[in-house]
Amino acid sequence: MSDLDLKRILEGALFASRDPMSIYQLRKLFGNQKVPTEGMLREALTSLADDYQSRAVRLIEVASGFRFQVSDTLTPYLANLTDDKPGKYSRATLETLAMIAYRQPVTRGEIEAVRGVAVNTHIVRTLEERGWITVIGHKEVAGRPALLATTTEFLNDFGLKSLDELPNAGDLIVAPTKDLLDQMGIDSE
Repeated sequence: MSDLDLKRILEGALFASRDPMSIYQLRKLFGNQKVPTEGMLREALTSLADDYQSRAVRLIEVASGFRFQVSDTLTPYLANLTDDKPGKYSRATLETLAMIAYRQPVTRGEIEAVRGVAVNTHIVRTLEERGWITVIGHKEVAGRPALLATTTEFLNDFGLKSLDELPNAGDLIVAPTKDLLDQMGIDSE
């Protein structure tokens, strides 16, 4: 199989898939045929990403695999395609999510100690329903509080391959700007 054929197969599969595709899933495309190595797939994906560099869509890698995504520069224009409103998240919800992302695994009590206010049960439930956080265990202390951590869905939704790609916490401003929230598709109250 030529490099061009491999790129076309990967391109078609990624466009057809609703979810990001991992290297393992991409290898399964070839069934009983000669399966490309991981290195061959990564090389083809890099070449494909280069092909789309100046296009309206681009190929990105997120936590659960590769996907095509509309270029960030087009977000303001594409927002007019639908009347759907982005999810509204309060400042407290966004602060709680940030605390979990940067300090995970973390308990509600630890979040409350840093924020200085109680974490509403509704906030945790909202983040769990959105698929951004989950309980990964319980801390071995009195009361065995739940340990909260972010999910692969969180990484995918925020366009991250891993938590290492989070901005340095020391570089962050106290509150996210409206522009940043708009880019993330979040309407803060």
